[in-house]
Amino acid sequence: MARLPVPDPDLMTMEQRAVHDAIANGPRGGVRGPLAVWLHRPQLADKAQQLGQYCRYETCLPPRLSELAILTTARLWDAAYEWQAHVPHALAAGLEQHVIDALAGDHVPEFMDDKDQLVYELTRELNLSRALSDATYNRADRLLGKDGTVDLIGLLGYYGLISMTIKAFAINPVATSAEQA
Repeated sequence: MARLPVPDPDLMTMEQRAVHDAIANGPRGGVRGPLAVWLHRPQLADKAQQLGQYCRYETCLPPRLSELAILTTARLWDAAYEWQAHVPHALAAGLEQHVIDALAGDHVPEFMDDKDQLVYELTRELNLSRALSDATYNRADRLLGKDGTVDLIGLLGYYGLISMTIKAFAINPVATSAEQA
């Protein structure tokens, strides 16, 4: 059971309702998980959902790389909600089932693509060591370019926030695989 209940729509303030409706009418199609918890602080929910919309739908990264970074982050944090929500998106983006299975088992996946390998390694390195080596940074700059590297780091920061929220507020996995954050 989540530590903090989702605000009751009938009892939301005007500010909460405005943010709720903006999220619900956007590309996510609904307000769930961390976004719903953030509605307790509508200013946070509004700013975070804007960042999330950019990170999820508007970066220069191909969806496959974004979903790989999201799943790797979710696995590192054991954020079951985010994991369950994003597996269908990862598959739809072309991430292979064997990669997802390896990530789920906390095993190193076998990658056929240098960019996939980089995203996985960079995500783990930055999350686990709290630093990024010059070698990894230079590889990211070479393979993703400056824009792609900045977008990847921003995405990792956002999904770190998502994962922290999931863990801190004990947000349970979604009821269906169609839900997303």
